[in-house]
Amino acid sequence: WSLAEPESTDAAVLLACATVYRAVTGKTRADKARDACLDATALVPHDPTPWLGLLFLERELGREEDVVRLFDEVRHRHPVHHHAHHLMVARLAERRALAGQDPLHEVYDFAAWAAEQAPPDSPLAVLPVVAHAERYRVLARAGSEPDDPKASGHWTGRRARLVMKAAFDWWLEWGDPHDRAGFAHPRGRIDLNFLAHAKYCEGRPAEAAALFHRIGPHVTPAPWSYPDRDPHEAFRAARTAALGSA
Repeated sequence: WSLAEPESTDAAVLLACATVYRAVTGKTRADKARDACLDATALVPHDPTPWLGLLFLERELGREEDVVRLFDEVRHRHPVHHHAHHLMVARLAERRALAGQDPLHEVYDFAAWAAEQAPPDSPLAVLPVVAHAERYRVLARAGSEPDDPKASGHWTGRRARLVMKAAFDWWLEWGDPHDRAGFAHPRGRIDLNFLAHAKYCEGRPAEAAALFHRIGPHVTPAPWSYPDRDPHEAFRAARTAALGSA
């Protein structure tokens, strides 16, 4: 694309992001990816995407102060950038990995702050749940929690479910009086999806199936991943079973 349209700024941004992914996977040098992203920022100074590429790169390879600075650059251009906030939550969750269970960990404060700052229709409303999931990932990798969330008595699983239930209950009160399922607003669907996903991961398939049945065709995958397995398969299987029994 860059060869065919050397004047295309979109091509330059895409090439920069592709170079970042190659650097993270060890297929090219990190300094080459940085230079590509910085060149793209000069071409499109108001576009957050090259800065997101740098954030992704430094989140994997860089220093803490660089991650914070680049997150601020993205947020300056797009205050509710979904991907940037997820990257920041993942990085913060990795702080003090050996500290174990800590309800006062900074990742929860950051996620709550971002959710409060976001407008009502932003998917950042579920960021506190993502924070719990990311912190669990870190604790499982450190060996203080089992790899399978269903085998854990960790408080974050219960807390994540409570956070999501509270969010969805709030939306039931907010929504259109003729749409008590909360689907008049996309955030209602997001909240219910996460609540169903949490119940399924806790080994409560009947309750999850009932929620999937209410969601119907609006179901979406959860935007986090667990180590070494794809939760989307379980998510789709539960949805299929729920809709098939309707």
